Amino acid sequence: MEAVLAPPRRELIDEVHGALRRSPYVSGHEMTVEASEGVVRLSGAVRSFFHKQMAQELIRRVDGVQRIENCLQVQW
Repeated sequence: MEAVLAPPRRELIDEVHGALRRSPYVSGHEMTVEASEGVVRLSGAVRSFFHKQMAQELIRRVDGVQRIENCLQVQW
């Protein structure tokens, strides 16, 4: 079995930011993205649980994302 290597950290962060910016559901929210070895951590604030879930689902599709830590806070 061949090991799957995660893309370099900066490249993965850029890909995640791009996916979030292109989405009408989560663009404009204050989010911070951190990545290390395929683990992506989202933090910041969104306006609803729907937006929190959409952010997670959007980045799930990004190549190289192996695990997501969704630490977004909902601020009504």
